[in-house]
Amino acid sequence: MSTALELMHKIVIVDDSSTNQRIYSKLARQIGSELEIQTFGNPRKALDWLAENTADLIITDYKMPLMTGAKLTAAIRDNVSNRDVPVIVITAYNDQHFRVAALEAGATDFLLSPVDHVEFLARARNLLKLRTQQLLLAKRADLLEISLNAKEQLLRESREALAQVIDTVPAMINATDRNGRCVFVNAHQAAFYGKAPEDLVGQPIETLLGEERAHISRRLDQLVLKTGRSISSRQEDVLAPDGEPRIFLTSKAPLYDGMGEIASVLSTSIDITDQRQAERRLLHIANHDLLTGLPNRLLLRDHLRRELARGRRGDQNFALHFIDLDRFKAVNDAHGHHWGDELLQRVAEALSELVGESGTVARLGGDEFAVLQPDINGSDDAGRLAQSILDLLNSESDSRLSLNIGASIGVTLAPLDGTDPDDLLKNSDQAMYLAKSLGGGTWRFFAPDMRPRANQTVQMEAELRGALSRREFTLHYQPQIDLRGDRVVGVEALLRWQHPQRGLLSPGSFLSLAEETGLILLINEWVLNEACRQGAAWEASGLRDLRVAVNMSPIQFKRQGVETLVKEALGASGMRPTSLELELTEGILLGNDEQIVKQMHILRSLGVTLSVDDFGTGYSSLSYLRSFPLHRLKIDRSFVQDLGSDPSALAIVRTIIDLGHILHLQVLAEGVETESQLQLLRSEGCDEGQGYYFSRPVPADEFADWIAQYGKGGTERRQASMENEHARTV
Repeated sequence: MSTALELMHKIVIVDDSSTNQRIYSKLARQIGSELEIQTFGNPRKALDWLAENTADLIITDYKMPLMTGAKLTAAIRDNVSNRDVPVIVITAYNDQHFRVAALEAGATDFLLSPVDHVEFLARARNLLKLRTQQLLLAKRADLLEISLNAKEQLLRESREALAQVIDTVPAMINATDRNGRCVFVNAHQAAFYGKAPEDLVGQPIETLLGEERAHISRRLDQLVLKTGRSISSRQEDVLAPDGEPRIFLTSKAPLYDGMGEIASVLSTSIDITDQRQAERRLLHIANHDLLTGLPNRLLLRDHLRRELARGRRGDQNFALHFIDLDRFKAVNDAHGHHWGDELLQRVAEALSELVGESGTVARLGGDEFAVLQPDINGSDDAGRLAQSILDLLNSESDSRLSLNIGASIGVTLAPLDGTDPDDLLKNSDQAMYLAKSLGGGTWRFFAPDMRPRANQTVQMEAELRGALSRREFTLHYQPQIDLRGDRVVGVEALLRWQHPQRGLLSPGSFLSLAEETGLILLINEWVLNEACRQGAAWEASGLRDLRVAVNMSPIQFKRQGVETLVKEALGASGMRPTSLELELTEGILLGNDEQIVKQMHILRSLGVTLSVDDFGTGYSSLSYLRSFPLHRLKIDRSFVQDLGSDPSALAIVRTIIDLGHILHLQVLAEGVETESQLQLLRSEGCDEGQGYYFSRPVPADEFADWIAQYGKGGTERRQASMENEHARTV
């Protein structure tokens, strides 16, 4: 007798996705070499083909433009030639309704999309084996007409073959008579209960199913016997003999005797436990953040809809808190993504513990979280929770659980501020941006007048994206002075945006938006190239001892390979490497990342100098000062401004200068604005200074004039200082 793999089988695949057609065809060919595969993207064309041909297995998608998989299956069953052909329906829907509809239409089996390849092959092989047996039985039935003896013999063989097939089908099949006694139990079901089929035949159904489940089964059997109609598949929760919970999909159908009377009821149960668990896992993944396990934006929107529905039925109010971590970017850039991921997980754990089971904590993406606070009595309740969240995220204990990350929080109230989930999310987001614009570390309620400001942000983002191509960016340069020789030794390149409507904008008004949109990489690359081009031009004009300092973003070190960018900028401009200085933030250095160390040594070998910008305001550590090839420390302007009025500021400045000199580093003070500040810095041994006392940042063409006038003397310089101070404050 031929086996399933020795016959030429015809498999029909119906799916409006050509990609799925290729995947299922490729999988099907793994069953055996003797296969003919027909694929259709249009179910009507598939029906036209089936009207003239027969198939051995049909695989169809459920959701298709012209008709569903259930309707296609029903149409196939109307064709006598294909009435018994196995049909597998593939569906991506979790809803049981779609699978039941397919089974009621005559589907033999179903799979959940995306399909598990191993499960697909196993089920397809089993159904092809079943089809082979059907064809063999049909062929033998044709031979029954030869003689009565031959007919009886073939009938016996057919019954035996059918029994063997039923025993191999991965389903639990039994038949019970009108008195509820087993007349047939297949091997699969008997093995599930640890018994032999022959030991169960003649026994009451309670012996097989137990009292509780058998009671329900008997009631359904009576319904089949009374109506003569099958019962659609229903889900059953079953406790297996080993105590494990299982889920079955059970259907019942009448069995007729030779007189056409219903003699027994056939029950078929398919174990769908693994599929249900897979569905639950997929549902969890679709609705939760993979890193923290918190609900994601999708599930939060669902919770918001539920709370809004509750509010319509009663008088419930709730608040939505939109949380953006203030210092996460610096920590992530400094220590790497692993450290950042761990911090996000700790924030998620802390917020969940604070909110408890009554509310919902969600992660919206990146360093943004949300808290849904239900059943509030008013804005005071929302304000208290917002402040508690701030206190939690600002905690500075010695414990590992200390967060010390800070946050900006926007709060919106429902239904006062809106009755749509998306509107509430937008409202809280806008309120958060207001809190962040105030310097962070605070929270604000949403107000209707925030919407125009949000629209302005969207407009600025669009304008920012075109600013590079329209050449609206420019660089201004602020001189750096040797305090011992009173000579100009360098300039710092400072970015400006010549906005067509708003005029000249400083980085503070658009740089954070550039970082959020990812444009900062392209902008910083332009700054580096433009600064090198201008430095080369000054060298050509005779200013050969002038270094040009450029600020480098931590993102560039993490993502771009700074040494390559610098080499290309120097090569394109012709600027001497020794004339270029890169200013780094302390956050870049803190992680002591091997990749960053390697890049810095390469830059040092080129002749480029390296400095630490705003020293003393970040996570200062002596360890990184010893580990990196640095040339210069820049004292932050906040310390310089308080010289002469705050003894602690003088002590900090003195310490930084002494520390720099001990480590053989030059020290530059930023923000020098007065004669008294300059004299104190000189008396403490500071090497260089920069600030409005000397000059405001000026365009490149004005700098040439300024440096020519610089040597005229202290009186004129002080007068210029006062004018510059006036211009800066105005």
